[in-house]
Amino acid sequence: MDGRHQPGVTAPLDGDLVELRGGATRWASLPIVRKIDLLAACQASTSAVAERWAGLAAAAKGTAGASLAGEEAFTGPWAVLNALGAFIASLRRIERGEPAGLVSRAVEGRPGTQIAVEVFPAGLRDRLLQLGLRGEVWMQPGVTAENLDASIAVWYRQGKPAPRVVAVLGAGNVTSIGLLDVLYKLVAEGAACMLKVHPLLDYLASIFEAALGPLVREGYVRFAYGDAGVGRYLCTHPLVDAIHVTGSEATYCAIVAENAAGKPVTSELGNVSPAIVLPGEWSGRALRFHAEQLASAKLHNDGFNCIALQVLVLPARWRQREAFIAELRRAFAAAADRVAYYPASRERCAALLAQRAGVVSFGGDGDERIARTILFADPNDGEEPLFSREVFGPLLAIVSLEAGGVESYLRAAVKFCNERLRGDLAATLIVDPQTQRSNARAIEDALAALRYGCLGVNIWSGVGFALAAVPWGAYRAQGDATSPSGHGVVHNSRLLSHTQKAVLRAPFLPALSALRPPWFVAHRNQARIGSELCALETRPSPLRFAKIAWLTLTG
Repeated sequence: MDGRHQPGVTAPLDGDLVELRGGATRWASLPIVRKIDLLAACQASTSAVAERWAGLAAAAKGTAGASLAGEEAFTGPWAVLNALGAFIASLRRIERGEPAGLVSRAVEGRPGTQIAVEVFPAGLRDRLLQLGLRGEVWMQPGVTAENLDASIAVWYRQGKPAPRVVAVLGAGNVTSIGLLDVLYKLVAEGAACMLKVHPLLDYLASIFEAALGPLVREGYVRFAYGDAGVGRYLCTHPLVDAIHVTGSEATYCAIVAENAAGKPVTSELGNVSPAIVLPGEWSGRALRFHAEQLASAKLHNDGFNCIALQVLVLPARWRQREAFIAELRRAFAAAADRVAYYPASRERCAALLAQRAGVVSFGGDGDERIARTILFADPNDGEEPLFSREVFGPLLAIVSLEAGGVESYLRAAVKFCNERLRGDLAATLIVDPQTQRSNARAIEDALAALRYGCLGVNIWSGVGFALAAVPWGAYRAQGDATSPSGHGVVHNSRLLSHTQKAVLRAPFLPALSALRPPWFVAHRNQARIGSELCALETRPSPLRFAKIAWLTLTG
């Protein structure tokens, strides 16, 4: 690291910000074809460091040499490569003057007041990699099929957009977050960016700067390193026009408190993420599959995700409730122990578990590990900290709701999630085909009523983070209020404005009985699939597709 990378050193940042002001002016008038060339160059430079990036991250998190190392490829270099490709595709459409190619429909039961637009899959590759998955974005009321185009790529509709510099404060848990946030601010909002890298990720400094090297060399992106003082310096600097932060609510509140200049602040702050399971007659395969999916939603990255499943909502009268919990316990027991790399995570989890009864724990032996834990919580307990505080660790709370039928249960579950759980970033709903058919209107009503920025139906909503086309952020109610989960969106490669939420829909079970999604924590071929996915982004071939399919089926 050079001088500008030392904690507490801020003087070199002044020079960087002066350079970014010039870069912001050039970027605002840079032809789209040149922007495309730079993003394509970033694809090549990111691909060149992808293997080392994923390897360093796996070593830092204690998963090097294990299949779980694949998580670092999926959520690190692959997420960035995928986003770069998606942004390039959108810019090419703009350059050619083509319509966005988005298909819209009226949201069921709400004709004339709200539309949903299909953003995934966008092509054959999406269909092959995510069999049966569909993604749609529900727009704000007032956006119609007729005026939808006016809500797309708004920055590019300005005659002479003003140059802007944004300070981006990155998170420390998922290695791609900071770079993804920068790409969105740069491409969608036309802002040059100073990325303050989280201290936990300083070891990736050379990787990050190489990955975005073409943008750095042209003066459109700069990096800063150091402690909270460096972040504070950037946020209050007169050459910074706006701020984006991915992190904790406390960090956001501190930024706002010191924002005397009233700079715009966007944010992604996490939440207490729920999953609602609807009662039905499930096969043994279905019980195992969804227990493993929800265990993975909790244990991915050892629970150090802002969208990690935290509260599992079950129907108290479901005949298969105990069988499902038994499968969930088996999935927790079979998962690998991990190093609790995130600071203060062991102390935080211990405090949440203190003096609790009925706690079931698995593994976690040793000073650097946290036991994978399932506990049961009372949905009527107004003082339950697991409803108001993000765990950021491998603890899962189960609540059971009394209700007479599917519709009444759904209403109770939606009310519980909306009113009792803090935040509104993402939620998941699991429903079998027969229950779906018999209660289609009630389920669509529930999706409309759930106030979350991303909803997953039969798929963990966290998958939305990895889909570049999904606007990622808190639920966007009409108006401009900030929720406990933040304000604004990132990712959003289709460049949509005035979005409310995203809804992902997947089949209840994969068509092939042997198929297990590679992000499941029990998948044996994660690491190899992650490497092949990164290569696929820049060197696609039928053979590589076939290899990924084989590795997926045999994991």
